[in-house]
Order: sequence, then C-alpha cells, then structure tokens
Amino acid sequence: MRRVLEFDEIGYWSEIKLDIVRDYAAAYSTILNKKNLPHIYVDAFAGAGQHISKSTGAFVPGSPLNALNVQPPFREYHFIDLDVSRVESLQRIAGARNDVHVYEGDCNEVLIQSIFPTLHFESYRRALCLLDPYGLDLNWDVMFQAGQLGTIDMFLNFPVMDMNRNVLWRNPDKVSVEQLARMNAFWGGDWKEAAYTTERSLFGEPEKESNDAIAEAFRQRLQKIAGFKNVPEPLPMHNSKGAVVYYLFFASQVGVAEKIVQDIFAKYRNKGGI
Repeated sequence: MRRVLEFDEIGYWSEIKLDIVRDYAAAYSTILNKKNLPHIYVDAFAGAGQHISKSTGAFVPGSPLNALNVQPPFREYHFIDLDVSRVESLQRIAGARNDVHVYEGDCNEVLIQSIFPTLHFESYRRALCLLDPYGLDLNWDVMFQAGQLGTIDMFLNFPVMDMNRNVLWRNPDKVSVEQLARMNAFWGGDWKEAAYTTERSLFGEPEKESNDAIAEAFRQRLQKIAGFKNVPEPLPMHNSKGAVVYYLFFASQVGVAEKIVQDIFAKYRNKGGI
C-alpha cells in the first residue's frame, strides 16, 4: 500500500535557498563540463522532490527537481532520505533514468559508506553536495570527510535555531543527555568555548555568544579542521519574524567557486526576509 505523502510547506527564505543552490549548480556544471570532469549531484536530505509555498500554496520544485533540470546535466544524481514516502516520491520522479540513484536511509551512513568512496581525488570525479538537515541530524564526520577528499563543493544548513532551542541554554547543565549528544555529533569537538563567553550573568550563568560568533567559529572549523580551503561568510536566513533560522554555508577547495557563491549570496542577501 502506498504511504501518504505530505509535502513540506516552506517559507520565502527556503525558496531563496533553493534558488541559490540552483544558480550555483548551473554554474558548477557548466565549468566542470568544459573541463570534461565527471561530476555528480548529491542531496543528503532530499525530501520529496518538491514543496508547497506557504505564501502562495503553489508547488515549488525542490533541490532534486532543480538539479535534474540543470543544463548541462550532471553525470549522476544521488538523492537520500530517511522517510519512505519521500523516497517513493523521488523514485517516481527518477522513473527509468539510470543516472539517478535514490537511497532510503541515514545520510550519515550512506554518504560515507556508498558515495564518498567513489570521490577520491585520483578518480577525477567531482561532486556538489547539499547537506540540508532539518536540525542537528548531521554528523561532523560527513563534513570532515567531504573536506578531506578535496573533490567536493558543499552547501550546508547550519541549524542555529535547533541549537538555541535545545542545547544553547543559559544553564547548559540542564540540557538533556540526548540533546548534548546531537550537538556533539554535529560539532565534532568541544563547542562550549565557541558558544559561551567567559563572562557570567548576575545569576552566575554563562553568557551565550551571538549567533554570528557561533557561526564564525564553525566556519573556522570547516577551514582549519575539515580542510576546505575556501569558506566564505555564510548567509543568515531569517523567518517571517526576522529571527535567524539557520546559516547557509558554502565550502570548496577552489577559489573561483567561492567568488561565484559570493556573487550569488550578494544577489539574494537583501531580498525579502534575508
């Protein structure tokens, strides 16, 4: 029996993110096609392939559909999701195409076990990888290996709202063991020094750093620890109330890639709620 599929409703800021990734994917594929390098598109939290706009109620193509429409095309497409109904939707979108691979499973396992091993530098294969978790559902090992391979350009949703809501409390001693484990897995190291100042409040509790400061600390990790040579300042993405929901990071080994993304970020930075 086919499972009921509920499409995600997305706000304007998420539509902007889709536009940004689509614009870069087109530039990326054009450049690598001219260099005759086989390149693949990887979407680790692919969803159902399309969404519903909160503002209009209309269907909005998701990142998988946008990627499939990029010209010149990628050599392969790899879509991953945990939800069975979303996987079935992706399979229907792929149809009989043998260049589209759909995985039902945890991207933290699928990427490291099945996809990244095909992307060693000597293979001449390159990849554009979208890591767009719903929250702290991504492991640092994935980001670290992506940087170490030297063959991957990466967009990353840095889920600061989930961090603030569930982990970065005024009294971190009250955070549950489960939430601390999620944060530890995402950050991949000691995050408290980046998240809290050395000052104390009137009640003796540690003062939290700003969202921008925490994002900058993670940017430094992507460069210094994961080994990405080019990690521009991320783009803060806001909700309708003006609060930062997440930061959109980009990381690459290639300077021209950073320049392209900076131009795209500048194009969208002052639009709507951003």
